[in-house]
This record gives sequence, structure tokens and C-alpha cells, in this order.
Amino acid sequence: MTDTTSIIQNSLFEINWMAQSDLPLLAILQLLPLTVALLMLFFKGRGRAAAQVAMLTLVVEAMVALQLYHGFDSATSALQFGEHLTLLAPLNYHAAVDGMALLFILLTAILGVMVVLYGWQVLPEEEHPHFMATVLFIVATLMSLLTTQNLLWFILMSAIQLVPIGTLLRAWSTSPEKDEAVTRFIQFMSIGLLLLFIGTFLLGWNYAEQHHGVWSFDLIELQSTPVPTAIHSILFFLLFYGFAIRVPLFPFHGWLPSIAEHGTVAIAPVFLLGLKTGIYGILRFVLPLMPEAVIQWSPYVIAFAIVGIFYAALLAMIQVNLRRLLAFAVVSHTSIIIIGLFSLNHLAFQGSVLLSINFGLAISGLLLMNGLIFYRTRTLLMSRLGGLFDQLPVIGIAFFISGLSIMGMPGTPGFDAAHLVIEAAMEHYGALPTIAASLGNVVAAGFLLWAFQRAFLSNLNHKAEEVAVHSIARASTKENLLALMVIVTLLIGEVFSESWMELLDHSFDNLTQLYTVEHPDRAELK
Repeated sequence: MTDTTSIIQNSLFEINWMAQSDLPLLAILQLLPLTVALLMLFFKGRGRAAAQVAMLTLVVEAMVALQLYHGFDSATSALQFGEHLTLLAPLNYHAAVDGMALLFILLTAILGVMVVLYGWQVLPEEEHPHFMATVLFIVATLMSLLTTQNLLWFILMSAIQLVPIGTLLRAWSTSPEKDEAVTRFIQFMSIGLLLLFIGTFLLGWNYAEQHHGVWSFDLIELQSTPVPTAIHSILFFLLFYGFAIRVPLFPFHGWLPSIAEHGTVAIAPVFLLGLKTGIYGILRFVLPLMPEAVIQWSPYVIAFAIVGIFYAALLAMIQVNLRRLLAFAVVSHTSIIIIGLFSLNHLAFQGSVLLSINFGLAISGLLLMNGLIFYRTRTLLMSRLGGLFDQLPVIGIAFFISGLSIMGMPGTPGFDAAHLVIEAAMEHYGALPTIAASLGNVVAAGFLLWAFQRAFLSNLNHKAEEVAVHSIARASTKENLLALMVIVTLLIGEVFSESWMELLDHSFDNLTQLYTVEHPDRAELK
């Protein structure tokens, strides 16, 4: 414990706030969509204007995110673009980014634009103001989650985010059983938030005990405060289980199939599944705060992840609904990220983040294309689909490329990331568990390609007259534009994969050093 504390005090939390910009870019990322969302309350009867303003807002968000990327110094491990504001002591505003957070911010901006374009196409114009305001509010909370260095702030933003997410699920669901699905979702998420809050409270109490009654939930200050061995594992389980529900990781995924089948086809799931905030939270808070417990319990986490891969793959085999098939594919592929994450070395951290970004883009592409299919056919039962490629070729290509990206095929952004994760896992856990996990992942991904063949290429079942191909109109300009955005984003992700790796190269130097101190035999894996 002494060596770990020394690393914490001497190098792990040495912060070099770099003056890359005179503007508070992180505050702009949070406040811009929030301000416009509030203004949307006055857009009643002006649906088209609401959609246009929302799109412009998120394009500006993307430009601000690109400005962050342009000014980011990837040659240092220091947190950058730091912003401070004194509020109530436990909730002091403290925002900063590293390479990991920056990649998630870029992903959020891109997915925000896609969701607005999707809603603009599939929803009635009179619903646009309410819908666009809800989406912008979610983007604002996500930007806050990805920039804050305060654990309590992170949890409060996660709780606030449940309100607009729940609104999306209730207001734009397509199933008569939506209330039961939303109730289950709220129950699971509330339990996760409760676990996170209890763990955070104990960390703050531990800090206060060692600092004369002064409470703090700032990550840097919590990291520099030793945690008693007696509660180390308890804190790990509270925080890890809280984030595992959000991931979702087997066996904490019970809310996902229900939401996938009875919730919104694409809108809410893009924010819940496309953005791996649970993975981000584990990397940002759990791994730095409780290294001893992480090392102690990592073999058990890996075991559950491997079981989850095959469990989800087997259930994906028997699904007849594209929504539920996609839900189990998410559980299976997220388990791969967890295996990489808990390999606890530099390659593992780097590869897991890259996989999270790739899965986020790919799963969002699949969700959005599912949504467009449903918009055209009013069904996602595979027995009632077939031959869609003739009428919806661009949507079919986007679905296909997204499925390949999930598998990590060469030519997709997931290839390099999957290679890093597999290499790190094999070094730490050996060949057998790694190969088994990889095979399970391929099986689950294979069913996505089978779903593509069934929906787009196979002959239409003669019993499915109500969705006969000849009755389906060709995709509109907005639909084709959305599909092209998915395709181009995934292909660009592969072209710039080396740049993303460089962006992350030093982001995990301090975390890697921490786990090298805890386990010196991992030093060669950096």
C-alpha cells in the first residue's frame, strides 16, 4: 500500500492544466444544448424550425468538440482544458478531459446529429419541439458526465438523465407494453444509482475522516486518500455493480431485452447503448480508486463476462425479433470490452476504449437502421421481412457494415481495437479463455449477418403480404443521408484509427503505472 500511495502522491495525480483555449469549451459543450433545449419550450407549432435549430446546435457541438481535439496535446498524460467553479463544497464544479473523454465527447456529438436527423424523418412535425428539446437535454447531461472530475456530480447527472431518457421511452415507444418495460428500466437504473451513491458517500466519508471533517468527492482528492482495507472490496462491489447495470453486463442486463422489444426502436437505445457511459465510469472512477480490490476480484469479473458472451450468443440464436437479437448482441459484445478492461495493462485500457467507441458507432448504426426498417414496414419480426435491399439499398449497406464492425472485421475500426484487447487478455489470462471469448463473440456477431441476409436479401415469406416489397417506398433523402453518415463515420473511424490510438497513448500512463506497482509483472505489457 505504501508504494501505491507514493505513486498517487508523486505522479499519478500531478495535474498540468494546459491553456489550450481562452474559451471555457467544456462549459460550452454542456450549456449550449441545455440552453437551446429550454428555448424549445417556446417552439410550439414550429416543428420544422425546432428540427433545424436542434441540428444546427449539434453541428456547433461537434465543431466545439473538434476544437478540443485540435488543441489537445496527446504527448502528455495531464488532464487538459481544466475548469473550476466553487459551489457547495462537495459539488464544486471541476471539469477536464483526457484522450479517453475526448473520444467519448466526439462520439456523443456525432450520435446526437444522427438521432436528430432520424427523429426529423420518422416523427410527425408537431412532435419535433418536444422531441428535439429532450434529445438536447440528454446531450447536455452526457457532456457533463464525460467532463466532470467529481464522482458525486457524475451520479447526480446520471440520475437527472433518467428523466429525459424515460420521457423518450414513454412518449415515443411503439409497443402497448411500454409501461412495463419503462418501469423495469427505472427499477434497474435506480438500483444502480443507489449502489453508486452509497459507494460514493462512503468514499466522501473516508475523505472527511482523514481531512478534519471536510467532505470532497473530487476524483483527484479521493485518489490521494488511502481507503481502509476493511472496506476496499465493499466499495468496489458498490461502484462496479452500479456501473455494471448501466453497461449492461451479465447478469445485470435484465432491463435491456424488455426495452429493446417494447421501448423506442432506436432513439433512447442509441444514448443508452451507443454511449458506453458504464464502461467510461469504470475506467474513470473504479479502476483508479480501488486497485487492490480490482486485482483481487478481476478473475471473477472475467468469468462472468465469458459466461455472458456465450449466454447472450445462445439466446441470440433463438430470437425472431431484430430488436431482441440486437439486445443480446450488445450483452455479448460488451462482455468482450470488460475482459479487455480487466486485463489491467496499457494495451487493455487502450483497446477497451477503442472497442467502446467502435461498438458505440456500430450498435447505433444498427439501431438507427432498425428504426428506419420499422418506419417503412411497421415490423421487426424476421419472418415478416425479406427482400428489402431492392427498395432500401443504402440502409442495407449501412446495416451490413455496422454488423461487420461489431465483429471487428479488417477494414472496420473495430479490427485494431479487438486485436489490442485479445493480445492483452491472452498475455494475462492465457489462450483458452481468450479464444473461447472470441469464438462466442463471433457467434453472436454472425447472427447479425444472418439477420441482414434474412431482412434484406432473402425472398419475402408469402404469408407476409402486409409488408410486401412492392408496397415499400424507396428511402427518402434524409434516410439515405443518415445511412451514409453511419457508413462514412465507420469507414473514417478505420482510416483514423491510428490517430485515435495516439490520442489514447498517454491517457492511461498513470493508470498503467498504478497497476504496474500493484503487479510488477505487468510492466512489460505497456
